[in-house]
Amino acid sequence: MTDTFDTRQVRRAFSRAAAGYGAAAALQRDVEARLMESLEYLGERVPDIVVDVGSGPGSAALALRARWPKARVLAIDLALPMLHQLAPRRGWNPLQRRIDRVCADARLLPLADNSVDLLFSNLCVQWVDDLDALFAGFRRVLRPGGMLLCSTFGPDTLHELRAAFAAADDEAHVSPFVPIAGFGDALMRAGFRDPVLDREVEVHGHRDMPALMRELRALGATNALAGRRRALTGRGRFAAAQAAYEDWRGADNLLPATWETITAMAWSPAHGAPIREAGGEVARFPASGIPVRRRNA
Repeated sequence: MTDTFDTRQVRRAFSRAAAGYGAAAALQRDVEARLMESLEYLGERVPDIVVDVGSGPGSAALALRARWPKARVLAIDLALPMLHQLAPRRGWNPLQRRIDRVCADARLLPLADNSVDLLFSNLCVQWVDDLDALFAGFRRVLRPGGMLLCSTFGPDTLHELRAAFAAADDEAHVSPFVPIAGFGDALMRAGFRDPVLDREVEVHGHRDMPALMRELRALGATNALAGRRRALTGRGRFAAAQAAYEDWRGADNLLPATWETITAMAWSPAHGAPIREAGGEVARFPASGIPVRRRNA
């Protein structure tokens, strides 16, 4: 099976965007705040191990650390320069000194089975091809009853830009995104319990198409499709896309850019529920839960 995304390009794009990402990521902060509201469903429970997957410069990791000062918080990101933004510096928030930073791929979490109480992931999983495998990995590291909070983009995201480029050539320029039903189905296939999903749509205005493209580069959201054209988009094709985008200009004299966001909350099931792995489904049980009968000599 051919991968949809070029993981190396994803890493390069977010590495380049690291220094200015925090200032540009207003939408990401809004979605993060919505995810944080769901932490109330933990009630009085205080997690021991909290993991922020796709942490970026670490705003969520810092908020989680402030909420639970005694918890161990891990910030995991594919792009090492993003984690450098969370490095302890003179005058910075001292909470940063108590966050473990791990450079790793969300698809291959370097964490022990059943070791995490809360897994938080904001606008990261849309860069992964196989949601089933990803969620199986999330479930592997979560303890039974552990909480998963995650978000992604839906298929209406940047549909105007996609249509504009489609008028210019036959190449793919905007990533495909899984609809909310497909996202929820993947959670269920991985065995997560009681998933609750929400969908929101926002439309942001831009002066012109180059302004939108600059914003996307600042967020690391460049074309990372494995089948993308490797050469730069030619002036003629870009001009054709710009002309097509002008058809979307609104009464406010701005070009719209739609962002569809999906947020999800779910719970890790008890031992023994099936989990998808290569070749089929496997039920996992802890060795300590297997009764041993001793015979008298």
